[in-house]
Amino acid sequence: MQTDARPHRPLLPEPARRTAAWCGLILLVIAVAGVGVWLCVTLKAAVTPVLLALLGTALLGPLHRWLIKMRLNRSVAAGLTCLALVGVVGGAGYIVVTALIHTGDQIASSVSNAGQDLSDHFGVDKDSLDVMTSSAKDLAAKFSGSAASGLLSGISLVGQVIAAGVLALLLTFFFLRDSDKAAGTLQSLAPGSTGPQLEAMARRAFSVVEGFMRGTTVIALIDAICITVGLLILGVPGAVGLGALVFVGAYIPYLGAFLSGAVAVLVAFADRGFVIAVWVLGVVLAVQVLEGHVLQPVIQSRTVQMHPAVVLLAITAGASVAGILGMLLAVPLTAAVFGVISELRAHYAAGAPPAAEEDGPSGDALVAE
Repeated sequence: MQTDARPHRPLLPEPARRTAAWCGLILLVIAVAGVGVWLCVTLKAAVTPVLLALLGTALLGPLHRWLIKMRLNRSVAAGLTCLALVGVVGGAGYIVVTALIHTGDQIASSVSNAGQDLSDHFGVDKDSLDVMTSSAKDLAAKFSGSAASGLLSGISLVGQVIAAGVLALLLTFFFLRDSDKAAGTLQSLAPGSTGPQLEAMARRAFSVVEGFMRGTTVIALIDAICITVGLLILGVPGAVGLGALVFVGAYIPYLGAFLSGAVAVLVAFADRGFVIAVWVLGVVLAVQVLEGHVLQPVIQSRTVQMHPAVVLLAITAGASVAGILGMLLAVPLTAAVFGVISELRAHYAAGAPPAAEEDGPSGDALVAE
């Protein structure tokens, strides 16, 4: 019996098979990511405090490590760090809310006047403006009429926010106190010999988030101070409130700075005229140039390296999934994902599992400088 000695030829050429394999892998990753997002949205009451606690842990992690070096008990150090977190968040919130309450009406009136002036300058039909104003008044009347019926739901929402904040604070305490056990937990959860790789990925992801939180806070503070000083020098009303908007908006990269800067220019245009508005625009642009060419490279270049297009897409996706909270969480989560991908690339490029870092503090297993 004769056998066919001809070599077996695959049905598809090698490039087509490689392309099909990559397409299958991409579809699998998209499906897993989609299920993960769906689970996060469904379980947002539990997921949101965990994410906020991770951000709080990343922000004040250096303080906790310093307290540990001062030979304080881990529980005492974590408690003091949580008190510092409450003081920082509460103080910043009080300053921002107070500034916006005192100057919010003035800012809103100035923006409305600026819109009217711009519409007159560009020749917008007065009838159209009257229709828009009438519609706004009707909407406000409907809202005020339904405000009483929605009081209970509003109280319920406030209760949910307070409960989420308390839960996030408690989780921050436990994350800080038990961070020395995180490496052992990851090692026990990892299948086979992948423990060191999983630990290195977690270290890298947390390091990126920590760098993002610290850098963003410093940059937001510098931007807010510079713009507030510039507005005070130019005599723009509501300068402190506008500076508070700049500080809050800085946690939403690019988009937040653009919106807060636009509001500042409109307020200056309405109250001080075109020349002062141009000067305010110059101040805003100068601060943005300072941030983009000095602050960002110096403060965040070692930890967060993402293209602006990726950041904007992440913000858009976060807003579509979870609104304002999604916009705030999208960038640090995306940065963490990029950190994990970078660690995986380094692992496969080296051809060996990455060893656990030995130069970092032994007390914080998920922090790598």
